[in-house]
Amino acid sequence: EVQLVESGGGLVQPGGSLRLSCAASGFTFSSSAMSWVRQAPGKGLEWVSTINSGGALTSYADSVKGRFTISRDNAKNTLYLKMNSLKPEDTAVYYCAQGAKRGQGTQVTVSS
Repeated sequence: EVQLVESGGGLVQPGGSLRLSCAASGFTFSSSAMSWVRQAPGKGLEWVSTINSGGALTSYADSVKGRFTISRDNAKNTLYLKMNSLKPEDTAVYYCAQGAKRGQGTQVTVSS
């Protein structure tokens, strides 16, 4: 059974940073592309970033490009999202995703 457990969210001031983690199990993590998606209050799911299985190829939504960095540690079955220069509009529940599977999410709130 695929299990994805996100952590690292919290309350941060505009301009601040956070690093999200996603612990994966129940599938061959090192063979799977992984993504981060988010859902802001009252809005639909928004794709944020994707990384290929080996970690060499990444892609980002225009809204986060240059501020967020996706990475992975295949030895630890863990996916990361480093978020810098956070803005109030980044406030959302962040989910890691493997295909159509998502974890329970971690709340990120950017507010002064």
